[in-house]
Amino acid sequence: MSGPHLVLVGLMGAGKTTVGERCARVLDRPFVDTDDLVEATAHATVAEIFEQFGEAHFRVLERQVVADVTASPAPLVIACGGGAVLDAGSRRALHDAGVVVWLQAPTSVLEARVGDGDGRPLLRGGATSTLDRLASQREPMYEAVAHAVVDTAGLTVDEVAETVLAAAEGSDRWSG
Repeated sequence: MSGPHLVLVGLMGAGKTTVGERCARVLDRPFVDTDDLVEATAHATVAEIFEQFGEAHFRVLERQVVADVTASPAPLVIACGGGAVLDAGSRRALHDAGVVVWLQAPTSVLEARVGDGDGRPLLRGGATSTLDRLASQREPMYEAVAHAVVDTAGLTVDEVAETVLAAAEGSDRWSG
């Protein structure tokens, strides 16, 4: 299936990677996760990058990865790290490169999904308060970049993937 990129954004625990992998199989497209690409570029985990170089350095790497994947001529399914929308240039690149679907769920659901937050440096210091703060900060950016919103609470992975694909296919931006 051809067409623009399918881009998934949302907070950690929203299901971007799991749903993205499922959508990629259905669409018969490559799947990429921006956090995985940052790790491959840096030869370090996200947690190690935060620990050794700080969040600002991670965001520089993330911005470059977003620019690279959105420039791909082959249509991809892209799962973005939760903070990829913080950069205005990345938001513009994501929005312009395809159909962006914001996966959302209440922070209580997200907290249950991320568990103890192992490997998620932003959750150090308490998942609930951090997720609430991140939701408050990032929701306007998710809203600005998204062409569609899917509430993942109470849905199976297959149900979310079906809803995401229906939203993408219903978009005037989709030609796949």
